[in-house]
Amino acid sequence: MLELTDMQVIRALSKRYDFSFSKGLGQNFLIDPEVCPAIAEYGIPSRECGVLEIGTGFGVLTQQLALRSEQVTAVELDRRLKPVLAETLAGFDNVSIVWQDIMKVSLRDFLEAHFGSREVAVCANLPYYITSPILMHLLESDVQLRSITVMVQKEAADRLCAEIGSRDAGAVTAAVRLRGHAEQLFEVPRTSFYPSPKVDSAVIRITPYETPLCTPEKLSRVLRIVKAGFAQRRKTAVNALASGLALPKEQVTEALAAVGQPANVRFEQLSAETLLALADAMQQ
Repeated sequence: MLELTDMQVIRALSKRYDFSFSKGLGQNFLIDPEVCPAIAEYGIPSRECGVLEIGTGFGVLTQQLALRSEQVTAVELDRRLKPVLAETLAGFDNVSIVWQDIMKVSLRDFLEAHFGSREVAVCANLPYYITSPILMHLLESDVQLRSITVMVQKEAADRLCAEIGSRDAGAVTAAVRLRGHAEQLFEVPRTSFYPSPKVDSAVIRITPYETPLCTPEKLSRVLRIVKAGFAQRRKTAVNALASGLALPKEQVTEALAAVGQPANVRFEQLSAETLLALADAMQQ
């Protein structure tokens, strides 16, 4: 197995396959040998659980996932990595690469096609530039994942693990908290990457609730409210929702009053319980 945290190995592979790192795709590959084994240990509950990886890089995390799971399926956008991965993942018969954009994939259809009835956990080192869209894509789907363990920018980790109703919260915070429990596992300094980014990272794990807080249909309605509210978070909830959802202010004001909230409340002050109740009140 190639040591993909060794800079000499990385440079040799890059030269052999004429590969250059893409800033546009957020390619900063891990060179700390302790990080990927830790992500895999935290992220894989059992060998029987399948693993969906989003973005492979040179395969440094993929190797560790394959050592711990019977089936690893990775979705990778950059087809330039084909010859690289053919070498770095040689011998791992339990790994398959799907050359697609995860944002254009129907998650339910994808999991059924590649994993069948097997439980699936997500493990990934997510590109900074598309962290929130990918997580929203995963969380808005109506599939039940075992867990989502990802490395993200430290600032994003703080936001993702914040409490709804706190100043650090945003739309993706609400999406996370409405679907499961989020926790920061450990921090990863910028020196753990090549090329070295300007910020530190952290690994978080999202564990979906065994009993969902609401139906997928209601969750979809709540998330539409959340996106509208946080899009204009400096405004009052009435103004933000009326504008974002194209509704009369009177209707929004009445819905907020029905869940015990004053007309001047700001959207970021609303709790998860209030958001769930608000989705019902606004439908009436």
